[in-house]
Amino acid sequence: MKKIAEAWPIVKGDYTVGNPESRIAVVTLASQINSLPEAALWGSSKTENLGVEKIIINTISNSNIRYILICGKESRGHLAGHSLLAIHANGIDEKGRIVGSEGAIPFIENISREAVKRFQQQVVLLDRIGLTNLEEIMKIVREYKDQGEVYPEEPLVAISQKKRQSTFTIPHSGDIIVSEEFVMDSAAGVVCTTNDF
Repeated sequence: MKKIAEAWPIVKGDYTVGNPESRIAVVTLASQINSLPEAALWGSSKTENLGVEKIIINTISNSNIRYILICGKESRGHLAGHSLLAIHANGIDEKGRIVGSEGAIPFIENISREAVKRFQQQVVLLDRIGLTNLEEIMKIVREYKDQGEVYPEEPLVAISQKKRQSTFTIPHSGDIIVSEEFVMDSAAGVVCTTNDF
């Protein structure tokens, strides 16, 4: 069975890659704490939306990761750590809102409910929000780095290719004549051919 997706970690972020075979990843929230090579991934997360999405995507694409240590200082207002705990415990509603999150903008837009469910099943979160002592963090990482079995399913690559809808519209009238062939809608700042009308 394949344990790690190709090109893992899938999404870029503020993290360091350690041992991809490790059972633990470390999220230091808004704190910058020196990384240990024994963790699969080690990095910060300051937002309750994109930050949480990146953690989920990079976790479920490596079946070796079974634990996530959440430590460091919480980001003010965004509450990324609280939101990570909430999505793991409660998931997301039909609008993509993290159920139970008190973060400022706790909406997940780029991953599916299936990806969230896989995250909930694959990992155990170790809530040590506020812990910044590197020695204590090292003890936890070393305790969990080899603990447990690989998740019994292949890695799940969960990146949506959401396409943004274009906001460009052709004006229905031009208020500035540029030439016989072109007019401009000064309110929209759009130049069009006269054939478009």
